[in-house]
Amino acid sequence: MPKKVLAILGSPHKDGVIAKMLEHAVHMAEKKGYDVTMIDLYEKNMEYCNGCMVCRKTGKCVKKDDMQEISELLMGSDIVILAAPVYWANVPAPVKNLFDRLAGIVMEETIAFPKPHCKGKKYMLLTSCHTPAPFSWFAGQSRGVIRNMDEFFKTAGMKSMGKIVCAGTMQRWTVPSKVIRKIERCFR
Repeated sequence: MPKKVLAILGSPHKDGVIAKMLEHAVHMAEKKGYDVTMIDLYEKNMEYCNGCMVCRKTGKCVKKDDMQEISELLMGSDIVILAAPVYWANVPAPVKNLFDRLAGIVMEETIAFPKPHCKGKKYMLLTSCHTPAPFSWFAGQSRGVIRNMDEFFKTAGMKSMGKIVCAGTMQRWTVPSKVIRKIERCFR
């Protein structure tokens, strides 16, 4: 049975740099024999978390929307690839909402540190920002979004297979070959 990859597009731009980075990652995963399911968060019906904390007790969200499908796909995958642009040194609202809604599913709250429910899984992070390198990192733009996404997956118990930043995308519509090579190296 082939291993499964969940590829998540967290950008409203289906033809933007982030979407193209994700396409390259999906291509590499398929080339390695993975069964890939791709979702676009901007096409999903996901209500905002209301902070009821029921999911932390039951492992399921009380809201009935597309989150049930997303959580099943995530829990059934071996690798999750999340592609999201930088919005004010953070992730876009649908990605933050995804993290909020999945909290009680991917981890269990304890007195000390959350108990992860996704051990053995891997993740890859893809991001882009308008600020050119190295300023995107020094100013905290790309570093902020990577830190935010990384924290979610690490706390869920997953291991990173790569964190790739494409900086300076203000007038760019293609993915630089240097960034493509970084994506390819993650699948070796």
